[in-house]
Amino acid sequence: MATISINNAVLEGFRVNCPPVTFDPKNDLPQGFLEFLAPLHRRFAPWQRLLIEERKEALAQSHQGEKPVHRFPGDAVRRGWRIELPEWCRDQRNQMTGPADDADLVVKMLNSGAPGVMLDLEDSMVNEWEHQRLGVENILQALRGTLTYFDKKRNKVVGIEPRPTVIWTRPRGLHIQQGGIFGELTPASLFDVASIVYRADPAELKHPLSFYIPKSESAEEALWWRDLFQSLAEARGWPRDYIKCMALVESHPLAFQMEELLYNLRDHILGLNLGRWDYMASLIHFNLDDPEWVLPDRNTIPSNVPFFQNLRELLPEICHKRGMLAIGGMTALFPSREDSELNTRALTGLEKDKKNEADCLMDGAWTGHPDQNQIAIDQFPFPNQLAARRAQAERYPNLRPVPKDVGAHTVAGTRAAVRTVIRYRNGVLNGRGASLLDGYMEDLATDRIYRLMIAQRLRHNGHVPVTDDGKIVVHTPELVSRLFDEELEKLVANPGRDLGTVDTFREARRISEAMILNGEFDPI
Repeated sequence: MATISINNAVLEGFRVNCPPVTFDPKNDLPQGFLEFLAPLHRRFAPWQRLLIEERKEALAQSHQGEKPVHRFPGDAVRRGWRIELPEWCRDQRNQMTGPADDADLVVKMLNSGAPGVMLDLEDSMVNEWEHQRLGVENILQALRGTLTYFDKKRNKVVGIEPRPTVIWTRPRGLHIQQGGIFGELTPASLFDVASIVYRADPAELKHPLSFYIPKSESAEEALWWRDLFQSLAEARGWPRDYIKCMALVESHPLAFQMEELLYNLRDHILGLNLGRWDYMASLIHFNLDDPEWVLPDRNTIPSNVPFFQNLRELLPEICHKRGMLAIGGMTALFPSREDSELNTRALTGLEKDKKNEADCLMDGAWTGHPDQNQIAIDQFPFPNQLAARRAQAERYPNLRPVPKDVGAHTVAGTRAAVRTVIRYRNGVLNGRGASLLDGYMEDLATDRIYRLMIAQRLRHNGHVPVTDDGKIVVHTPELVSRLFDEELEKLVANPGRDLGTVDTFREARRISEAMILNGEFDPI
C-alpha cells in the first residue's frame, strides 16, 4: 500500500494503489495491454476527475442545506422504454459475494448453488497492488472455469463444478486511483475493467462479460460507464452492447436519480442493487450537518427503518417498470459453524430480512456465506418478480424520513463503534478488506458507518442524549480519545483471532481516530 499520510484531512494511502518500485509497466503488464489502455486513459481520466469534483460540490451543497431531491421528470422517466432481460440472468434470487483475491472462497461461492456470484475487487478487498493483481487473475480463471484451490481437510484439489451461475465482477469505484501505470493517476475503475476485458475470450464465457458498478453518486456518472463499456467493446471487436452490468445504489443522491441512471445505461444494465450499508453511510454523510440525523447505535436500528424501507419499495417499482431486476442487500450478521446459538440467530435473522425484501418485490439479494444460500433463495419467487408492481405505488416517496424513536443512543454503542473501527483498520493493514468481528462481517461500508456515527455524536453532542447507565454523557474529543485508548489496550492485551501485532493495532487506532477528527468520511 502507498505510504499513509494524515495531513490536511487526506489519506491518499488508501485512495491510491501503487505497484512496487521495481514495477515496469512496459514489461510487467500483459503484452500489448499498455497500448490498449493508453487511449482509454487519455479519454476517461480527465472525465473521472471532473466527476469527482462534482461529487464534492454536491456534498458541500447538502451541508449548506441544499439536500438531494427528486428531479423534474425528464425523458428517462416519461418515455415508455424497457429492456428485454436475457434468459441467462432471469434467476438471481441470491448473489453470493466475496473478495476476488481469495481463491478458496471464490470456488466455494461458485459451487454453492447460488444463481449469481459477485467477485469483488472493491470494499471487501484491500486496495493494494498484489491483492488487486491476484483478484484479477482469479476472476479470469473463474470466468474460464479453471480456478482451483487445495482443500487441506480433504487433501485434494477442488475446482469449479459446471453450473449456470452468473459471474459478476465489481471493479473499484471512481473515487479510487491507480498509480504507476502512466505519468499521472489512472481511474482504478478503468484499470480494473480494462484488465479483464483485454484478456477475456467470449468463446470461453457462459454469458456476456458482466460487471457491478459501485459507488455511483449521479445519473451523469452512468454516461462515463456507458462510454467505457462501448469503447472497450469497440476495441475488442465485440458488439456495442456486449458488456452487461448491474449498478449498486449506495449513495443518497443516486436514490433520487435511479430511473435516469437506468436510462443512461439501458444498452447494458440489467438491474439495480440496494447496497444498504454504503447507503446508510452516505445518508449520514449527506446529513452530517443536521442534528435530527444523529443515528442510534448501529445494531439497534431495525432493518425495516423507514429510510431503508421507502427506498427498498421504490427500487423494485422503478426496475420492474423497465424490465430489470431489483436486488436486495447484505445481512450483516454472519452464520457460524462453531457457535450454534449465533448460527441460529444469524440464519433466523437472514430469513426474516430476505422475506422482507421479497415482500418489497425484490427479485433477490446478497449473501456472503454458502450456508445462507438456500435460505435466501427460498424467500424469493422463482425466477423473479418482474411482473409484480405495487398497487398505487408512490413514485416520489420521502427518502429522508427523520429516524425518530428508533433504537438506542448509548456510550456502549460509541465504544463498540470505536472498537470495530480499530479492528477493521487493523485487518486492512494486515491485508484483509473484510473481517468477521463479533459475528458481523465488517467491511469498508460498515467501518464508514461507525466513523460517521462517532462524528455525529461529537458534532451534535447534547442534541440527542447519549446515556451510560441512565446518565447523559457529553461526547467530546477527549471522551472519544479515551475510549480509543481503552479499547486499544483491551485489543492489545487480548487480540483473540484478529490478525496483526501491537504495532498494527496502534497504527489502526491512530488512523481511525484521525479520520474521524479530520472529517475523512469518503469511502476509502
